[in-house]
Amino acid sequence: MSTGTVTEADEAAIPELVIISGMSGAGRSTAAKCLEDLGWFVVDNLPPALIPTMVDLGARSQGNVARIAVVVDVRGRRFFDNLKESLADLADKQVKRRIVYLEASDEALVRRFESVRRPHPLQGDGRIVDGIAAERDLLRELRGDADLVIDTSGLNVHELRAKLDAQFAGDEEPELRATVMSFGYKYGLPVDADLVADCRFLPNPHWVPELRPHNGTSEEVSHYVFNQPGAKEFLDRYAELLQLIAAGYRREGKRYVTIAIGCTGGKHRSVAVSEKLARRLSDAGVETVVVHRDMGRE
Repeated sequence: MSTGTVTEADEAAIPELVIISGMSGAGRSTAAKCLEDLGWFVVDNLPPALIPTMVDLGARSQGNVARIAVVVDVRGRRFFDNLKESLADLADKQVKRRIVYLEASDEALVRRFESVRRPHPLQGDGRIVDGIAAERDLLRELRGDADLVIDTSGLNVHELRAKLDAQFAGDEEPELRATVMSFGYKYGLPVDADLVADCRFLPNPHWVPELRPHNGTSEEVSHYVFNQPGAKEFLDRYAELLQLIAAGYRREGKRYVTIAIGCTGGKHRSVAVSEKLARRLSDAGVETVVVHRDMGRE
């Protein structure tokens, strides 16, 4: 008779699960194709109530289905309630699951729906923006539970695939993966950032004529930035703070974090600081990807 105890053999048989969700038009299909290319068993538009059944079938496959990705979209309250129940069931079964949430701005989503001349699935008799607002409201709780949020507003298909490759291509899953993103405040805050730091307190190399053409990846700009009062201290203390936060993320099972570093234009200070910070995190054992969101936009 079964006692309900999960043995080591049982844990080895339970497949890894990724749930892909997010806004319609934000790139769910692209994300699914990317994971499929990486060897994941992908199921599109599976009713959430069937997710535990899918995991059980994978566990019985004798290792043939070790990684499952399920694409779900929330189009009604009952559908969403089923998803919450399924996630609770997975937690009871000690399934290693992650939620990837794809986000995009209203403007980007409207452009995408208009370009393919299709209505938003929730707009009904209203406008596209009405459907987007309704979907955003329904997904708010799921977005808060997501392990990885990707804003695709400014990404093309290849850039989105590169982001997903960086997170899922490895054979061994690291304890924590970080994306350090430089950005310019004049272009807006990154919506997918978990943590945001502002380095506009440092003098701007833009006003130094010989540095203006260069960016923060150059030795000249980096040297200038880190020779300013407070720059090295900021890097040291913020890196220490991130070590504390990273330990907490590991305890809570969070595997992905996006750290945004901002300056006015996203070309000099934020880039230089992001490069140094990413190196610190990497040296501390955190697998780190650096993204310079706004470099080159000026």
